[in-house]
Amino acid sequence: MRPAPMQLIVISPPHAVAHESTLVSEMLAAGLTRFHVRKPGWGLSEMAAYVAAIPAEFHPRLVLHSHHALVAELGLGGAHLTAAARAANTRPTLAPGQSLSTSFHTLAEIRQHRRRYNYVFLSPIFDSLSKENYAAAFDLETVAEALRQLRQRPGYAPSVVALGGIDAPRLASVRQAGFAGAAVLGAVWQSPDPVAAFRTLHSLAD
Repeated sequence: MRPAPMQLIVISPPHAVAHESTLVSEMLAAGLTRFHVRKPGWGLSEMAAYVAAIPAEFHPRLVLHSHHALVAELGLGGAHLTAAARAANTRPTLAPGQSLSTSFHTLAEIRQHRRRYNYVFLSPIFDSLSKENYAAAFDLETVAEALRQLRQRPGYAPSVVALGGIDAPRLASVRQAGFAGAAVLGAVWQSPDPVAAFRTLHSLAD
């Protein structure tokens, strides 16, 4: 039996890269359903210009990690809360169909949180490809059991997406552990051909 498709999310590099909007647009045209825009330090005008450089037909697939007011204003896909935004009890104004997500770094945080997110990132699952000295913090067997228990919990159970060090050879392990999806950064942006790297990952996740 063919395994169920796994959500694949691509996260932007923290700093601008050459032809980035073109590369992102090509990934979206090739089937990317969720692109997270994480640009620490960028102002509102920079973020708005970044979004404007991507064809409007793809805007509902874009998720912003900052300047959340643009999500409602421009009809984007959703808002992602950083730990700081979560601690400040930030509540972006979102329309029906726009997602809310966040990042966690321990299983305990996921178990304890009751705010309803469409999905949450858990990291680092493997040694990071894009951050030096950012080592894996989890044993996959332990994570698999925790995810199984979460799915059986009555009421709200978050959809958990793996992040950190994920590349093509590791996607099968992520799926086997029971994650709802995988988020990638280094596996795409450190490749000499980011679009080709995405296509490979997409074919394995689908």
